[in-house]
Amino acid sequence: MKRIILLIVLFFAAIAISPMLIGEKGYILIALGNITIESTVVTATLMLITLFIVLLIAIRLLRGGLNLSLGAWNKFAFASQRRALRNLKKGIAAYILGDNQQAEHLLVKSAEPSHFEQIAYLLAASAADKQGLTANTKHYLAQLAENQENLKDVGLESILVTIQLLINNEEFSQARQLIDSHHKHIGHDDRLLAQEITLSLIENRFSYVVEQLIAARKSKIITNDTIEKWEAAAFYGVFNEQIQQHDSEALNAYWNNLSRKIKQREQVVFAYCRVLAAHQIIQPLSKILLPVIKKGANEQLLKQMRSLPLTSSDELIKTVQKHLHQDQHNAKWLSCLAHLAANSQQWSMAEKAFNSLVHLEGEQYDRVDLIAFAHVLEKQNELTKAIEVLNKLVVKNN
Repeated sequence: MKRIILLIVLFFAAIAISPMLIGEKGYILIALGNITIESTVVTATLMLITLFIVLLIAIRLLRGGLNLSLGAWNKFAFASQRRALRNLKKGIAAYILGDNQQAEHLLVKSAEPSHFEQIAYLLAASAADKQGLTANTKHYLAQLAENQENLKDVGLESILVTIQLLINNEEFSQARQLIDSHHKHIGHDDRLLAQEITLSLIENRFSYVVEQLIAARKSKIITNDTIEKWEAAAFYGVFNEQIQQHDSEALNAYWNNLSRKIKQREQVVFAYCRVLAAHQIIQPLSKILLPVIKKGANEQLLKQMRSLPLTSSDELIKTVQKHLHQDQHNAKWLSCLAHLAANSQQWSMAEKAFNSLVHLEGEQYDRVDLIAFAHVLEKQNELTKAIEVLNKLVVKNN
């Protein structure tokens, strides 16, 4: 607008000045070789002003046309990218809503055109994993590996999701490579520490996991239940390694070298007992279990004892029977006696104890008791009774 006003002012100024110059027209002569151009000053000035105005108008029109053509080209050229971004947004929304099939389809479709390959393939892999589509998940993880960006660009969260997907789909070597490339963050991020422990257990690096459990116990986000599961698996593996790679003396030495605090943890104690029972190392096993049975306070460990393959347990049975002499209707001791007798193949004693247990008021037995009871009856060829017990198990599960 300012330019138009300026042009109008110049035009009228020229008209106003021109009469003043009529008396003194002036004279201009331009010679170019054999060509000569003659004109008055007034005529030349008016021509220059007119030419200047025409040029300004032409430039304005040309610029407008250029902007229009660039806008049209831009709209045409980036149409596929805008469509891909819409599909990406729809895919993310479908993923949040739990429509994994639709999410996978849209995210894969939008990955390359949208130039957001990392997030698109990551979410597509997760959606495929939730559908149980292992082949699809592995394919998208391979695409992620090809388009892997540095940590600053994608964030540690993307790395964590990728590692978890690799573990879920048994791509353990790739998961290990990715964890090792970000190993310095393990001490600063408990989520990565949890994945390191999970993968190390799969890799049978039990001694290493035992060391990492110290840091895991200091974490505010790793639950105690998770730590106990890791602890049970790690120590069972370590104890097994001692006896398989060395002998029972090495196992005993490793146990004795543990701190008193660790030896008081139920998961560690039970892992040790499992290894002792599996290799029929009776004396140290009885040394641990007898005090537990005599005190009778640790009901959790008493329940876990039911799964131990105790083929020689006469001393333990006598101790349990002493408790039953004082309270013959005690469900805890009836269950304990029945399982000890069953594991040592004393079928008659086991049947009597199970019979007493299942006839107590209030159904004070569980599915583990019923399965063992049915097994005892089967061993004595009492198949009808075994079927009746299994029917109780079906009813209890329903």
